[in-house]
Amino acid sequence: MPTFRNEVNDPALPEETAIHGIARGSDAIAVFGQGGAVGLRGDGGTWHGVAGISTSTTGGAGVNGTGAAVGVQGIGETWVGVYGETRAPITAGSSGVLGEGKDGGDGVKGHANGPGKAAVAGFHLSNRGPGIFGRGSPAGLFDGDVVVSGDLILSGADVGERFDVSDGSAGTAGISPGTVVVLDDAGALMPCERGYDTTVAGVVSGAGDRRPALVLDRREHESARSTAGTGTSGGERRRTVAVVGKVWCLAEASTGPIRVGDLLTTSSARGHAMAATDRESAFGAVLGKALTPLASGTGLVLALVGLG
Repeated sequence: MPTFRNEVNDPALPEETAIHGIARGSDAIAVFGQGGAVGLRGDGGTWHGVAGISTSTTGGAGVNGTGAAVGVQGIGETWVGVYGETRAPITAGSSGVLGEGKDGGDGVKGHANGPGKAAVAGFHLSNRGPGIFGRGSPAGLFDGDVVVSGDLILSGADVGERFDVSDGSAGTAGISPGTVVVLDDAGALMPCERGYDTTVAGVVSGAGDRRPALVLDRREHESARSTAGTGTSGGERRRTVAVVGKVWCLAEASTGPIRVGDLLTTSSARGHAMAATDRESAFGAVLGKALTPLASGTGLVLALVGLG
């Protein structure tokens, strides 16, 4: 039997509270319950079983629960099991519900069994922000298929693919971002060294202000940061090569100026592209099309990569 029980069952008082505790102290608790099974339990009938409101401006919680198995449990027969709301200003970085996994668990975990229902669902009611935000390494991990019904917006400019670097190419230091690369007999990368080379593979990603939007053939232990073009992972000799999209590439204009729209091919200048003026020799050796000009000398040219 409970040592204390207060029941409100007056239809004339639909918003009456059975137990209402108020504490004004900075570390005070309005209602505290401790039990072998349940520390605090409330049956709200058609509304809240337990409601907690904190007016603290220094990080107080409306409801705080500590348990050997479950700290806070909520069961909703017709609506939500646990509801959290924050009235703090946007600048406070607050949240309606906060979960911290500390060193041993997930911050927030959800389980669902109903058809078409999500274990964790996020909705932004004003469409002025993301429904779900993730930050980490990686920011999101999905074990299964991913379905996107809208647009997939990527901040990078090209599709890159990881390649091994040839043993005879002076290592990854000799293949910097923007380098035009070809394939050796083993299918590994090396800077181009002759014109109209049909073994051209593309341009190493990461030069200038362009970074790959999507990287293929990334090995499990390679981070996104290490595969952006300039980095290597675990001492491996690998580079990300832009195979589709826009990328800055090293170019030279000794054989003639490069104009916008010119087809680009490999040059005898190590790791550089040039304008493909010999259309017959260019067959199978074109790496892309120039999007910016180069009148003379050497420099970076923005190229629309498309092998062909």
